[in-house]
Amino acid sequence: MSHFNHIDLVEFPAESVEQLQAAKEFFGQVFGWKFQDWGDHYADTADSGVSSGLIANAGARSRMPLAVVHVDDLEAAYEKVTGAGGTIVKEIFSFPGGRRFHFRDPAGNELAAWSE
Repeated sequence: MSHFNHIDLVEFPAESVEQLQAAKEFFGQVFGWKFQDWGDHYADTADSGVSSGLIANAGARSRMPLAVVHVDDLEAAYEKVTGAGGTIVKEIFSFPGGRRFHFRDPAGNELAAWSE
């Protein structure tokens, strides 16, 4: 069964590495989530039901939680977003495991689309 076009990650922003660490401890204590660190500025978990991450990198994080949609063709998704009236916030960039871009929907919500 394909999971393309489904939200498969939610990122929660942190203002600093210290806040990221505090959030990891908080979610661990409250819900028992265990995190995988990817450097000092990012950690993710699959324990939250949908994959979720904590991001403290000021150049990469959003102001609000960010829903990330897994797509099979990143360039096609980019064209569909712009064709449907979405606004590109961050152009396509690479990260460990794939590539993605960020966009705003017509209501102003920021989301991202990614693919391997």
